[in-house]
Amino acid sequence: MAMDTPALAVGDVSYWLADKVLLAPLSFTLHQHEWVWLTGPSGSGKTTLLKILAGLLAPTTGSIALRGEEMTALKPEAWRQQVAYCFQTPQLFGASVYDNLAFPWQIRQRRPDKQALRASLAQLNLAPDILEQPIADLSGGERQRVGLLRYLQFPPAVLLLDEVTSALDNENKARVKQLIRQTAQQRSMSVLWISHDPQEIDDGARIISLTRTEARQ
Repeated sequence: MAMDTPALAVGDVSYWLADKVLLAPLSFTLHQHEWVWLTGPSGSGKTTLLKILAGLLAPTTGSIALRGEEMTALKPEAWRQQVAYCFQTPQLFGASVYDNLAFPWQIRQRRPDKQALRASLAQLNLAPDILEQPIADLSGGERQRVGLLRYLQFPPAVLLLDEVTSALDNENKARVKQLIRQTAQQRSMSVLWISHDPQEIDDGARIISLTRTEARQ
């Protein structure tokens, strides 16, 4: 695969619900190892776009390719292993934090290393003993970080992030951003991140902005 093949190529993707346009036609490429911010007002289709890219919604029009392979040519489970969507409010499962962080290992028939899991928690300012903590006892910010770490156990080719630091203070936002950037550099991961926080967006970074009636880059 050539290095100039985009990680994602999106061509004229739109989404309609009945006669309402939730996402106007949009085309862009996300290059390998690239980090792009997605911005725009509420109702402009940012979350709809991420759900389409993750394979959770079928676009009304357009095409999507992952490293040159059309989405329609890949099985949904194969696509979702390579394109991961981290929600603003994570859907955690099981009884404990361990259940969530161990799951990516278990589906690959590998035994999780508890020490490694505790070390990854520490990177996001989470105490090691939170590994055994019940999901029901987690705060919103803790849930966001656990949800993110679940995806970073085996980093995808493309990580889609939907305001994943909205419940965090500035210190923990910085920690999350540092870990994602470190993972992206080490594992050749591309990132498309929705944010409403102008302080979070890097100076000079590429930004894709959506509006309510049209999408523009």
